[in-house]
Amino acid sequence: MKKKIIAIGLIVTSIVTIQSCKKDKADKDADKELYSEITAGGYSYYQNGTLLSGVSPSPHGSFKLRFNATASAALDSTGELPTGSSFSTGSIIVKEIFSGSSINLYAVMKKDPSNGNAGSGWVWAEFKTDGSAAFSTSKKGDGCISCHSGSPNRDLTKTFDLH
Repeated sequence: MKKKIIAIGLIVTSIVTIQSCKKDKADKDADKELYSEITAGGYSYYQNGTLLSGVSPSPHGSFKLRFNATASAALDSTGELPTGSSFSTGSIIVKEIFSGSSINLYAVMKKDPSNGNAGSGWVWAEFKTDGSAAFSTSKKGDGCISCHSGSPNRDLTKTFDLH
């Protein structure tokens, strides 16, 4: 009886370990896929690529903001998302965060409500310039959404009201 309990315990431990490894790989694959999307061409810059200062309490610092074509299509003639409007699924917003004159981090939002890693309809991530995740998509925007929520409602984006 004691040997059966030990054997069952070992089997359960093995299954949990294998599942955990599969999830880690899936998370890394999701991060790599999103990084690949943000390093592809076809983005346009907010305010012609002007370096914008970080506004407190933002943790991001100075940045440039860029949009893929899907996100750009939602912007009005002033280059901003109108209050109460939403970005379409597939929209990607990339905040290039600078240290001095160099990019040192990418903060990313991708509108993908059906994605298992989405938080409030967006997949959130931060990447170092080497492509490694500083904030994984698997965190589902934990720590981001609360700051990005609020009034006025511009689909969880803040830049239009701060700059």
